[in-house]
Amino acid sequence: MPDTTIPHDALQRFIARCFIACGMPKDDAATAAGLMAQADLIGQDGHGVFRLPMYIKRIRAGGMNMTPQFRRIEDRAATALIDGDNGLGHLVMHHATELAMEKAATTGVAWVGARHSNHAGPASLYATMPLKKDMIGLYIAVGSANHLPPWGGTEMLLSTNPIAVAVPSGQNVPIVLDMATTVAAYGKVKTAAQRGETMPEGWMIDREGNPLTDPKRASEGFLLPIGGPKGYGLALIFGILAGTLNGAAFGRDVVDFNADSTSLTNTGHMIIALDIKAFADPDQFKAGIDRIWDQLKSSPRLPGVSDIRLPGERLASVTAQRLANGIPLPAALLAQLAGMAADLGVDPL
Repeated sequence: MPDTTIPHDALQRFIARCFIACGMPKDDAATAAGLMAQADLIGQDGHGVFRLPMYIKRIRAGGMNMTPQFRRIEDRAATALIDGDNGLGHLVMHHATELAMEKAATTGVAWVGARHSNHAGPASLYATMPLKKDMIGLYIAVGSANHLPPWGGTEMLLSTNPIAVAVPSGQNVPIVLDMATTVAAYGKVKTAAQRGETMPEGWMIDREGNPLTDPKRASEGFLLPIGGPKGYGLALIFGILAGTLNGAAFGRDVVDFNADSTSLTNTGHMIIALDIKAFADPDQFKAGIDRIWDQLKSSPRLPGVSDIRLPGERLASVTAQRLANGIPLPAALLAQLAGMAADLGVDPL
């Protein structure tokens, strides 16, 4: 059955209606809905409205605070540690990123960590926020469920622990690297299962080391790290920086957000905002990025390669397409959202 396309603004209004029906203040609902709909707009289908039923289930089970009071546990000129009061991760990280940008405008660079948060969607949402201030953004998080064992092990003690870095350019779209430390983000496994698709070999293996391609059997195995032991090392370090350093969950303390709707997740994140003016004239820097862009794009290609792409090109292309044509949603997800809307007593999509 073909996907149904939904206009971006209609999707955003629907998400906001659902949050408001659950007791979230109207302004917070608008912020959260804007970030979630943006995830779908940029092609991060596993982190947008797809996650809304899971969020609503957690909210209605009492596992998430609808009126969090964010407070600074530590606060220095260029750093801060935020307690998210078990609020929706999107709201926690929106607040933390705004604070990092405010501090970086004075100090040149700022690092803000967060604890007692929840799942916050795709990493690029927060790495790209500083771009509007001519800043570079860098975001790291501890994933909301463990899907990765230490290299050579079988106990899943690590998550996909993503990183995103966003760099502005002058004449081109921003360079945006957004990647999990696993070959595939777990959201892609979940969306593949909902669409009835199989996974490519190399995403997951079972506990005997055999390829696992049926996403509905994902619980029988685990994700593979990028670059073998190098990806495992990155997942470990990112977990320490976003989790342990902030007093957030890491290792066996991570709560499986997919299976447990009531336990406090204590998800950890970190955001760095770097003001380009602390190092260079922003226009000159962006012109330099354009030169690098042109060098890479015009460099010789291997046989059969039609184009050399930079991180962020696909994001910009998908965003333009979906702004013009709408956001495609599969029938199974639409049915799930319709049932949820009826249960909440709000107008459906």
